Amino acid sequence: MNRVSVHLVAAFKHRELSGFRRDELQDLLDLKANGGLSFSVVDHLRWDMKQVFDMAVAEGHVERNPALLLFTPREAAKPVRLVMNLKEVQICFGALEKRERLIAKLAVIAGMRPGEIFALTWRRLTAAYADIRQRVYRGLIDTPKTDQSMRKAALSEGLLAEIESWRMMAVETSDDAWVFPSERMTPLSKDNCWRRSMYPALAKVGLGWVNFQVMRRTHATFMKALGIDAKLVADQLGHGLDVSQNVYTQSSVEIRQAALNQLERSLQVN
Repeated sequence: MNRVSVHLVAAFKHRELSGFRRDELQDLLDLKANGGLSFSVVDHLRWDMKQVFDMAVAEGHVERNPALLLFTPREAAKPVRLVMNLKEVQICFGALEKRERLIAKLAVIAGMRPGEIFALTWRRLTAAYADIRQRVYRGLIDTPKTDQSMRKAALSEGLLAEIESWRMMAVETSDDAWVFPSERMTPLSKDNCWRRSMYPALAKVGLGWVNFQVMRRTHATFMKALGIDAKLVADQLGHGLDVSQNVYTQSSVEIRQAALNQLERSLQVN
């Protein structure tokens, strides 16, 4: 809804659906692509417009769908999906204070989203997993966006030990208390935590390019490198298998070279 409001409603305002032509819709996509929006956002806008006019056709408001043949311009910036290597992960953890280090480990080791981390209450942390039933989104508590996101995210032994250590320092540990509270005992703001604490510490050690997406992508990539079953990784991340494999998991040149060497040996090629 935010995307439609910011990019489509703002551009077209009170226009009637019956008055649109394909070229002006394509012109908007071209403008957004040349204006610096990512390929993903522009592609979603194309999909949004197609869905709007599909419904308008189905409801009899327009005779044809002018968005049917829209395409995402090549000028739209393609994402560069960065991941940390082992040394960078170690530097990342070493650069952060206790609270921020635990948050980063929940993202890198457990593969949790920031909204899920900051919405944790002590009731939702068990002896083996985080029971994810809510998230913080734009400062509000709501449910995860998909059924797959509602899950039991496994926690490693080391993470469980750090969680218990953090619990002993916590001001409030009742079932409904936030694991990471603000000074007002509301859920800690992801943006404030990142801007004030995590980013400055990471930037000092050359990891200013790291963010929560990089951390989750690092989780998926390392799990694949360890040979962990792809469905298991997807379930841990709260994703479908295709998204987990094609968006979050990245393969290094070294790993692919090793795979080619293995293939070459199996083919007995000199």
